[in-house]
This record gives sequence, C-alpha cells and structure tokens, in this order.
Amino acid sequence: MKKYLTIVMFMTIVMNLSAETYSKKTPANGAKTGFNFGPVPAIGYSTDSGFQYGLLSDIYYFGDGSKYPDYLYKFNVQASAYTKGNMIFHGFFDSKYLVPGLRLSAAITYLGNKTYSFYGFNGATANYIPELDKISNEGLGFYLMKRHIFRVMTGLQGKIGNSNWGWAAGLSYYSFRTGNAEHKRINQQASLFDLYVKNGIIPADEVKGGRHFEFKAGVVYDTRDNENSPSRGTNLEIYAFGSPDIFQKRNNYLKLAVHFKQFIPLMQDKIVFGCHLAYQGIIAGKAPYYSLQTIQSLNMKQINTEGLGSTCTVRGTLMNRFIGNGYAWSNFELRFKIVSFDFINQHWTIATNPFFDAGMVVQPYNAAAMVNTFKKPENIKPLLLTKKDGTKEELKLNGKASSMTELMYSGKKETLHMSAGFGIHFIMNQNFNVSLEFAKPFKKQDGLFGMNIGLNYIF
Repeated sequence: MKKYLTIVMFMTIVMNLSAETYSKKTPANGAKTGFNFGPVPAIGYSTDSGFQYGLLSDIYYFGDGSKYPDYLYKFNVQASAYTKGNMIFHGFFDSKYLVPGLRLSAAITYLGNKTYSFYGFNGATANYIPELDKISNEGLGFYLMKRHIFRVMTGLQGKIGNSNWGWAAGLSYYSFRTGNAEHKRINQQASLFDLYVKNGIIPADEVKGGRHFEFKAGVVYDTRDNENSPSRGTNLEIYAFGSPDIFQKRNNYLKLAVHFKQFIPLMQDKIVFGCHLAYQGIIAGKAPYYSLQTIQSLNMKQINTEGLGSTCTVRGTLMNRFIGNGYAWSNFELRFKIVSFDFINQHWTIATNPFFDAGMVVQPYNAAAMVNTFKKPENIKPLLLTKKDGTKEELKLNGKASSMTELMYSGKKETLHMSAGFGIHFIMNQNFNVSLEFAKPFKKQDGLFGMNIGLNYIF
C-alpha cells in the first residue's frame, strides 16, 4: 500500500510543479485561472490488466476563473501500456464554451489487447474455474482472447430553454479486431473463446470482429453543483443508441440506456452520499458479440467503460464477467472529505469512499444456442486439448477429466452479483482525481478481489 501511495504522490507533485508554471495568479476568491496542466507518468495498476506505464496529461483551461470549478476547455492525452498486453493511445477534448450554447466533446482512441479477458456470456450461467485463469508454462490462458479497438467519438449537448433539462446527440465509429489470444507463455491451443466459436455461440461472421457507425440521441436532467466531484444534485440520462451497420450489413440494433445519479450532502458537505442506478439493453435488432460489453456514456469519465464487471461497474469482480444483451447495475458510496488544503498554488482534497456495488444480466445473449451446446452428447465427453507440439491430452481439473459442458456451463441461473470495498482519492482543483480503489466480490465465482489505480470517481 505504501508503494502505491508513493506513486500517486509523485504523480500529483509533478503535475503541480508544471501546473504552477502555466497558471495565472489565483484570485482572492480561490478560483483557478488560466491553464492547469503538466505531463505526468501514467503509472497505475489493475488486477485485470497488470501494471501500467507510460505518459498522460490532463490539461484544463479555466480562463479568468469566472466559471470555476467548471473549466472552459479540457484536453486529455495518453500513451501507455500494461504488463498483461494492453496498449492505450488516447486523445480527448471537452468544452461547454467553445460553441455558445453547446457542449462539444470528441475523442480518438486505440486500445490494443493481445490477452483480453473473456468469461463467456450470461453471468452465473457461465462457469468460472480459477485454476484455468492464468498465464504460465502450465496454464492454459483459457479465459483469454485478442481484441483491438480503433474508435472515434463525437458528442453534442445543449440546454432546453432555461430549465435543467437538455438534449444530447453523438456519432461514433468503431473498428474491432478479435481472435485467439497471443502470448508466448500460453502452451496449449484451447480457450473458452475457441469453444464458443466451434459451437456456433459466437457467429462465424463475427469471429474476426467488424466495423460500424453508432448514432446516439437522448435527454439529460442535471442539477449537480459540480460534474467531477459533486456534493449535491441529481443527474438523469436517458438515451438511445444504435447502428444501421452499413459496412457488414449483418447486425442492425438499437439499445436503450438509463443512468440515474443522486448526491446528498451530509455533515455540511464533509460527507456525500452518492448512488448510481443504471440499465442498458437491446430494444430492437441484434448486436455483434464483441460490442456487448461496451457501456455507452454521454460524458467520458474513463477511457474505456466496459462491463458488467470490474472497475467501472461492479468493482472487485472479474473484468466483463457478466456479459449479455442487457444488464442492470447500481453503485452506492459515502464520500468522506478527510482534509482540504492548498499546496503549490493548487487546491487539494483527500477523500475516501466506502462503497457497495451490485449488478446482473437481465437480457441473455444467444441463450438457445448455449442450451443446445450444453446438451450435445459429444460435449459431455472429456475434452481433448491439442498442445503446440501437436499431441493431445485430456483436460483434468483436480485429477478428474473435464468435459466441454463442465467448462462452459455452471448449471445455475443468473443472479445478483455484489461487491464491497473502499477507495482513496487525491483531488486537485475539484477536477483532477487520482483514485485507488479496492473491492472484494461476495462470491468466488465472481473473482477473488480487485484493485485499481486510475483517474476519477466512476460516477
């Protein structure tokens, strides 16, 4: 723990030394003015992705400080990699003031992952065997696949009259490349992804990925006093998004997303209760398997929001452990402001946030194909694995041969998945937020524990 705190403090001090150079003198009311930025090491950790290394910069422009803690413009750039095979190249821009009366945001991102986690579909219905979830000379890399994404996103938001209601619209382009995992220490050619492909659960024309445009439109209600670190107010987002699939002409879909967030101050804002209730699901058509875990948002808080499972949804659980056509989840937390102070001409708050998360798949994916697969006589026989040297051997767990059905099917119905934990947050100028969060799921089938060092509250 001491090691991680040292990393965070190094990051924040470097940012402040640079930020002070480019910030104008702070007004008497404490508002920040001018530019606030500086390149810092992108040093982090996730139990799903490993250690992160690279560079990032969060750049804020506050102008004359009249809108503080709102910024006039925000830029974010990042180039980093993770020890388990991830690569991130990301650029982001956001402003409520560049175009009068409109909020404009845009992002361009490349996410490369040669060892991406894949735990199957429909939550608890998919079996999870911890012994197979590893990369080693003896391990299978059974729950791994390859996935690369190139993504361009744009968004516009505007007010409806003088009310707290607004509208939102956006257009995004996605290019997915998927396939078998690539890692020199995986010594056997077998994975859950392979089994799903061979049994037709993942359609043959989606195995290698695909491209699509996605359109988005909806309404927003917002009374929060601050977007990044609110202490009071309500935020409601209701929007539809979908794709006409003009490239492959095989998957046309329309989805509905609903996000409700409430913040209630306690003890004169020293403690804030926050809750987030969310739903996302298909209301028409069929979405490709590789897009199911993408959680759409109107205002980007994380570079890549996926679920259900792990950092952005049910913290502490395995990444994307609960994937389906639709899911619902909730987050509840108490945000304690431990101390606030000024340091190197910047405003700081250190806070902690004990939390409870829950979620489940409410619309299963390709359920009929999965049931038929589990009932096939050949899938009840011991599974033979082909090793890299061409030899075959039975897959044995705890000394007993295992069948394909046992690997893929738990025999259970989907149920609620829950976790609990706490975080520590170092917040600068009510916007830049370095977070450390730890969580443990209530069930071993959902994972052992999770830890993440990153940016921002998840809602």
